[in-house]
Amino acid sequence: MRVYIYDTTLRDGSQGEGVNFSLQDKLLLTRRLDEMGIDFIEGGYPLSNPKDAEYFRAVRELPLRHARVCAFGMTRKKQTDVTADVGLQALLAAATPIVTIVGKTWDYHVTHVLGTTLDENLRMIAESVAYCRQAGREVLYDAEHFFDGYRANPDYALRTLQAAAEAGAATLILCDTNGGSLPEQIAEIVQAVRRHLDLPLGIHCHNDGDLAVANTLAAVRAGVRHVQGTINGIGERCGNADLISIIANLALKYRYEVLQPDRLQRLTELSRYVYELANMNFRPNQPFVGHSAFAHKGGMHTHAVARDPATYEHIDPALVGNERRILVSELSGHSTILTKTVKHRLHHDKALLSRILNQVQDLENMGYEFEAAEASFDLLVKKTAGTYRPWFERLAYRVNVEHGPDAAPVTEATVKIRVGGQIEHTVSEGDGPVNALDAALRKALAPYYPRLQEMQLVDYKVRVVNGRAGTAARVRVVIESRDAQDVWGTVGVSENIIEASWLALVDSIEYKLFKDADAASPTDTANPTETDRPTTATAPTQAANPTDAANPTATTGPTAATAPTDAANPTATATAPAAPLATP
Repeated sequence: MRVYIYDTTLRDGSQGEGVNFSLQDKLLLTRRLDEMGIDFIEGGYPLSNPKDAEYFRAVRELPLRHARVCAFGMTRKKQTDVTADVGLQALLAAATPIVTIVGKTWDYHVTHVLGTTLDENLRMIAESVAYCRQAGREVLYDAEHFFDGYRANPDYALRTLQAAAEAGAATLILCDTNGGSLPEQIAEIVQAVRRHLDLPLGIHCHNDGDLAVANTLAAVRAGVRHVQGTINGIGERCGNADLISIIANLALKYRYEVLQPDRLQRLTELSRYVYELANMNFRPNQPFVGHSAFAHKGGMHTHAVARDPATYEHIDPALVGNERRILVSELSGHSTILTKTVKHRLHHDKALLSRILNQVQDLENMGYEFEAAEASFDLLVKKTAGTYRPWFERLAYRVNVEHGPDAAPVTEATVKIRVGGQIEHTVSEGDGPVNALDAALRKALAPYYPRLQEMQLVDYKVRVVNGRAGTAARVRVVIESRDAQDVWGTVGVSENIIEASWLALVDSIEYKLFKDADAASPTDTANPTETDRPTTATAPTQAANPTDAANPTATTGPTAATAPTDAANPTATATAPAAPLATP
């Protein structure tokens, strides 16, 4: 049995705070929703703004294969002829095969918001629906505030639905506009409506009580076959019902037919596409599609998941295009470490696994976190196992920030490293300290490792670890990098934000070099190929590496002359001899 999905991301979703879709965004999302097999796409309210009016002109040129585009509008104004109502004229001018008309259901709204009589409201509904039907449009009727209205005056709420039905509405959508209803209330009222009206019903829920998905599912179980919502639940106030969770539950738990065949596996992709389009951060704990939805951290959990994922997962993440993640933290047990070190083939060395676990716990006590920095964890494993060999030796770096002639800050970084027997001393400018350091380090390494050009920094996050220390607080920097194949995270911790950034940056570059070496020699992952690796001088024994538990932030010189982040000082310099990574 099919449940029809009506997406209102482009209209209701765009009413969310901070959400703004361009015309091109709206057209791109329309095509993506069509490819997924969404049945109805509400493109906007043509009377509200020129962009929505232009959308309805442009969308006619899209070669949609499945979805039907709907224009949204309201019933005619009170005491106004339908032929003279500008809203209805704009609705018809959108030239969509379907129009969605919203009308008042709650008697309180009719008298206090519209300022008209209950009978006039019934005429507004009936005449508006009939006018659009006569113009050849299929009409979906949105009964605004239906559940609040029904609880206040059930007889009048049903009369509004009857007026729309008799005028030719194809589907009646019951709206929980204030988002305050409970699932049992939704189910009871839907069943009552079905006893009085023999017409397809829909549901449209808002999330003010954090129950929009539950309310929608309750309505479906009570007989509704048309579901409205937005991708990721974006929308005004607390948002709308999240179609991502609704679709997944309907398909996987209730076995209803939704979307096009084999499209469910693209649900995570769709969710993240909308976040990107709306310029919003992903919600990591979002059910089904969030980055943390199938992430396991506690040792007991990871031990069980290693034996059978069903012990702590309600579905296979691949069914919705997501993936399982095992997190490394101070809460980890041997099972977590074992799972995360499979490629290093360390499972027979329990003493080594214990040392790795102790390192993780000690470092996290100092402020490190490896949940979003699995590349740094990978390097930690190599060092603890004795398989790590540095690709270059860090000798020193300097960052200088000063104001230029136009008062704009100018950042310059100098990096000194040794690769094999060669010393490279380079300088670069950048948009900030991290950008400048990145550029200088790459310039020094590029002649030896040209594939570093494939790598780019995509995210940079800073967090104070011990806030009570004030400006002397330790900070944690997490850098996310990517190349054509992978995305990886690294971490650095220090009282100096530049030093923390440098540690994370160096880890990121070293991980890239190890990763490429592993790919070139897949049969020996514990000790990657030395092909094209310059002969490296013996590494000193003192390490200033974020994964060195004994001395995670040590350098061979002062960490900073003047803090580079001191806004009161127009010229700030950070200098630190960068001790090379050493084999443990």
